[in-house]
Amino acid sequence: MKIVFLTPGTGSYYCGACMRDNALARELHQAGDEVTIAPMYLPHVLDEAEAGGGREVPVFFGGINVYLQQKIPLFRRTPAFVDRLLNSAALLRWAARHSHMTTAREQGEMSLQMLEVESSPLGKELEKLLSWLEQIEKPDLVCLSTALLAGFGPGLKRRLGVPVVTFFQGEDSFLDGLPEPFRSRCWTALAARLRDSDLVLSPSRFYADFMARRLGAIGTPVEIVPNGIHLEGYAPAAPTTPPAIGYLARMNRDKGLEVLVDAFLVLARDLGDTTTRLRIAGAATAGDQPLITSLQKKISAAGLGDRVEWSPNLTREQKVAFLRGLTVFSVPAIYEEAFGLYVIEAMACALPVVQPASAAFPELLAAAGSGVTVPPRDPSALARAWRDLLADPARRQALGDSARAGVQRHFSAAAMAASFRRVVSDRVPRRPTSRPGSPDPAP
Repeated sequence: MKIVFLTPGTGSYYCGACMRDNALARELHQAGDEVTIAPMYLPHVLDEAEAGGGREVPVFFGGINVYLQQKIPLFRRTPAFVDRLLNSAALLRWAARHSHMTTAREQGEMSLQMLEVESSPLGKELEKLLSWLEQIEKPDLVCLSTALLAGFGPGLKRRLGVPVVTFFQGEDSFLDGLPEPFRSRCWTALAARLRDSDLVLSPSRFYADFMARRLGAIGTPVEIVPNGIHLEGYAPAAPTTPPAIGYLARMNRDKGLEVLVDAFLVLARDLGDTTTRLRIAGAATAGDQPLITSLQKKISAAGLGDRVEWSPNLTREQKVAFLRGLTVFSVPAIYEEAFGLYVIEAMACALPVVQPASAAFPELLAAAGSGVTVPPRDPSALARAWRDLLADPARRQALGDSARAGVQRHFSAAAMAASFRRVVSDRVPRRPTSRPGSPDPAP
């Protein structure tokens, strides 16, 4: 089967959805499928080998072109060489480093235009993508990496005559952060456009049910395909002295960075821990820096600056080494996390994890047969759970062993690809033997 993934890039930091799509594409490719990942908006930043052997694929709906076409009608008619110049990887990576300067209203306008792309001012960009798919790629199946791309469904089905599969990946927090009227209009448009997909895939049952409540009946089947990772390089953590609590996720408020720091202050100040370190790693953008700076000042004011380490934007090798240097792992996210790829990365290194008893975390830990949950947004409860684990090496060992075994069984890239193949085979109609505009096969 020839499959194309349309996957938004970040241009400047590692993205869980990009890594999920790349891991899935690599597994499908190894099984004999021909898979292409087409970047949307910005180039991809990956922490492992790119699927497809590094074949060069253009960026579609390049962020600079889209912004200019929104603001200045002249750019909706510029020649192709101008568009290619504005889509250069170097220029797009520069734009990515300044993306925090985009206003909430501008984000709302662009999000709505993408969900209603066929009636938007972005017709030139849509035609480029559809022509490339129709004339160059000629896929049997198109996968939309996020439901925020669901507006492409009608055009893909009409022009290519192929099934469209759409992934959920945590769209609610982004949409709820938009100002009105864009928030309400985007939710309405999303519900309407998902009806044009043949299948929607959710990384967890929790998130499928959550989005069903938010969207209402969309008339499209929803199946569960848990995310997975390639396990090469992940290995049990080495004993660490002094012990270290670790965090590996985007360094922002939604991922619970404030809760984490407050819990560490409780551990050190109120629970009497004098040795444990806190190690914080993950993507950090310019927009995240004000929060990071304020938390660093808070830690210093408590006299704990020498016990906290910050490691932004790690490579895959650095990430694995970071995880193997931890004793306990937590990312106390405060939003409705759809999955939490960072949790299975930690468990793959046989780390005991402590997560909020909310969102997808209880489902994820139950499937792995490991982990500890605490009330969400509760630094004191999180600190007490850490204290109990730090004082019980045998329990840490048991939780770590079961965590690693659970990831190997349920959350490998191979397991993800097997689930994807199964649900696509069961639910997605086979494409017609002839495509729109092509001659019927000879009798």
